Amino acid sequence: MNDESAKPAGLKQKIVHEMIEYWIIFGYLASFLVAFVWYRRLILAEHHIQYTEYWFPLIQAGVLAKVIMVGDFLGLGRRLKPKPLFLRALYQTLIFTVWVALFSLLEKTARGLFHGKDLTAGFEEMVSKGPYELVAWCIVAFVAFIPFFGFRELEQELGKEKLRALFWRRSTSADG
Repeated sequence: MNDESAKPAGLKQKIVHEMIEYWIIFGYLASFLVAFVWYRRLILAEHHIQYTEYWFPLIQAGVLAKVIMVGDFLGLGRRLKPKPLFLRALYQTLIFTVWVALFSLLEKTARGLFHGKDLTAGFEEMVSKGPYELVAWCIVAFVAFIPFFGFRELEQELGKEKLRALFWRRSTSADG
């Protein structure tokens, strides 16, 4: 087989792998963010306040999944490789929470520039929502990322196939 026929198969396989990883990240984030939006909607309903931004967490999950993949590509959070899994997961959680917050600021700034505002528009938009909204978003992102990066670090230790087999296949142990 020549090199020309091997390259497209490798590229196709990499694209399929990246798409699968994207949809796994998207699915996790979407389920978490949709649950949070429903929580917000139900709390506001108790106070007779209507909340209608149901599709926003799906869009947000799609963007965040790509932001996380870019952060992975850049090697964010890989500094603590020889440390215990728990510390690596917490470190990545912190780094990616800051990464997502910075991206959110950048995205709001770009949106402001697109609408004819100045460079500080993104920061002003974040501040205008109040400190509670910003702190709440950071807490939600941080808490969502803890199990996410914990499982990813566990996957690094055990191997992708073994971890997925443990979760998705019937147990073969005598005790199970």
